[in-house]
Amino acid sequence: MTPEEFREYGKRVVDWIADYLASIESRPVRSQAKPGDVRSALPERPPEEGEPFEHVLADLDRAILPGVTHWQHPSFFAYFPANASGPAILGDLLSSGLGVQGMVWATSPACTELESLVVDWLAELLGLPQGFRTDSAGGGVIQDTASSASLVALLAALRRAGGEGRRRTVYVSSQTHSSLEKAGRIAGLAAGDVRAVNVDEHTLAMDPAHLDELIAADVADGAVPALVCATIGTTSTTAIDPVRRIGEVCRARGVWLHVDAAYAGVSAICPELRWINDGVAEYADSYVTNPHKWLLTNFDCSVLWLADRAPMIEALSILPEYLRNAASASGEVIDYRDWQIPLGRRFRALKLWSVIRWYGAEGLREHVHKGIALADEFAALVAADERFELRQDHPFGLVCFRPRWPGLSTADANAATLALLERLNDSGDLYLSHTKANGNVLLRMAIGAPATEREHVLAAWSAIRRELG
Repeated sequence: MTPEEFREYGKRVVDWIADYLASIESRPVRSQAKPGDVRSALPERPPEEGEPFEHVLADLDRAILPGVTHWQHPSFFAYFPANASGPAILGDLLSSGLGVQGMVWATSPACTELESLVVDWLAELLGLPQGFRTDSAGGGVIQDTASSASLVALLAALRRAGGEGRRRTVYVSSQTHSSLEKAGRIAGLAAGDVRAVNVDEHTLAMDPAHLDELIAADVADGAVPALVCATIGTTSTTAIDPVRRIGEVCRARGVWLHVDAAYAGVSAICPELRWINDGVAEYADSYVTNPHKWLLTNFDCSVLWLADRAPMIEALSILPEYLRNAASASGEVIDYRDWQIPLGRRFRALKLWSVIRWYGAEGLREHVHKGIALADEFAALVAADERFELRQDHPFGLVCFRPRWPGLSTADANAATLALLERLNDSGDLYLSHTKANGNVLLRMAIGAPATEREHVLAAWSAIRRELG
C-alpha cells in the first residue's frame, strides 16, 4: 500500500468509524449472532492474490458488524465501561502509524519518556503519593490490563519475600478479581496457597482481623506470606476494602500490599472522591487502575505504580547480549521491558496523553461526575419501586439490584432473575450483566459510556419494569 493509497483508504476508514459512532444507537446493543455465524459468512480459505481494500470494508459491514457487541452504545450497561473516545482512537492510530517497539529506551526514547511523563501526570491527577513518580524509587508503567499488572506485582512481591523452596502464600477475598488467583497459578503457587480472607456480610469488604489471623497461622506453619490484595471497587459490587487497616496488618507482618483499583481508581481525579485511597500513600507497595474502563481511553491501557521498583526489576530483568546498549548501561534511563511480562511493547502512552490533553482534568472530572449522577438517579428509581431491592452501597457508576420474587425460594428467585436478564439482553435495547452476593443473583447496571445520557438510563429502567410485568 503506497502512501497515496493509505491516505485514500485511511480517510475512508476514519469516515467509517465516525459514521459507526454516530449511528451506533440504531443497532442492537448485544450481538444477535449465533455461534459460527461470523465465520460461516467469510471464505474458508485465505485469498491467493491480494484484494482491494473496498472488499475489506464491504465484509466489515456485511459479516463482521452483525457479530459485534457494541461496547460504546449508550445503552451498554454490562460489566464495566470500556470507554473509547475520539482523541484516544486518534492516539492509537498514531501509535500504529509510528510502529514503535519500545522495549528499551534506546529503541525509541520518545516512547519511554512520554510514558514516564504521562503516568506521572495521571498520578498527580489522582492525588497518588509522590513515591509513585518515576523520578523516585518507585514509578509507573502502562500495562495492557490489570491482570498483567497484578501478575507483575505478585512476581515483585515474591522476589522481595524470598523463601524459595518454601510454601509462599497470597491473600485475597471472595470479592477479589479472579486475575489474582490466576496470577498465583502462573507464578507456580499451589491452589491452597492463595488464601481466602473473610468479608463483612453487608459491605463485602475484607476483614483485616481475619487476614491477620490467617497470616499468623501460615507463618506458624512455616509459610512465607508474600502479598495481600486489597480492592477499591470490586468487580462484583464495587465494594471497598479498608486499605489503611489492611496496610497496618501488612506493615506489621512484612507483607507486600497490592491495591487493585482497576475500575474505581480513576474516580479519584475528583478531589471529593480521594477518600477511596485512604492508606494508599502510607502502605501500598503497588497500585493499579485502568484508564480504559472509565477514563475515556480505549482498551488496552492499565497503569501500575510501585513504591519501590527494585524488586520488580530484580524479578523480571534478563539482559541478553542483543539488548545491551550504552544508554541502558549508563543507568540513566528506564527500560520498560523490565517492568512487564513480555519483552515487546506498544506506544500506548500516545492515547492516554491525547486524552488528558484533549479533555483536561476538568473534562475528565465532568465525565466521572456524570456517570455517578446518573447512577444515583437510577438507584433512586429502584429504591422507590417496592418490586425491587436495591443494594445500598453504590459510590461510583455501578448500581446492583434485584427483583423481589414473593413466595419463591432463593434458588427459584435467582433463576427468575437470570431469565429476566436474558430477556432484556435478547431484546437488543440494552445490555446488563449480573453477579451474586450473599447467595442472591443481582443485576448490575454499570453507567459510564461516553454516549450515555439521562434518556438512556430512563429508557433502560422503563424496559426493566416492563419486562418484569
